Amino acid sequence: MLDFLNKIDVKLLLEINSHHTTFWDWMMWHISGTFIWVPFYMFILILLIKKFGKQSILLILLIAVLIVLSDQLASGIIKPLVHRLRPSHEPQLAQYIHLVNGYKGGLYGFVSSHAANVFALAFYLFFIVRKELPWLVTILFPWAIIVSFSRIYLGVHYPFDILGAICVGFLAALLVAEVYKWISKKIQIDTLNIFSKN
Repeated sequence: MLDFLNKIDVKLLLEINSHHTTFWDWMMWHISGTFIWVPFYMFILILLIKKFGKQSILLILLIAVLIVLSDQLASGIIKPLVHRLRPSHEPQLAQYIHLVNGYKGGLYGFVSSHAANVFALAFYLFFIVRKELPWLVTILFPWAIIVSFSRIYLGVHYPFDILGAICVGFLAALLVAEVYKWISKKIQIDTLNIFSKN
């Protein structure tokens, strides 16, 4: 069964990675980077501050916690435990993989930190702000998908590395969203108690 799944994984990777052009190499290289998304992240922060005011402080602080959590789960725990080589480091695939700018990434690839982080953010904001900002969710998930797809295109992750990362991102987001709800409720109760005493 594992052998069958691995064959599917490799086949999908090679199919995606083989359809490369100069334009898509350039595009996917930048999509996979961090710098290009800084304005997007700033837009989200400003939007949250404008929409939620003081409440956004907790929301944003927990985003930082979320990213650290998902990144550490992916890179600090799962990758060292699983020890699955990235396709870019797999000797049997070396002649078939098209690398962009010679980029290979770290040695191990399961699960993708990039995908875990972007999906963690997408799921977290879905859990918390989907009622207040439903249109934001329609942007976040396509963004997470294209960033994750770029990692396959670049030959540094298998599709199943991405699927595993989506699960990690979902679980991290679920946990942090519950923490947010618990703290928010506690703050509201404490505030009500203070006013009732006065």
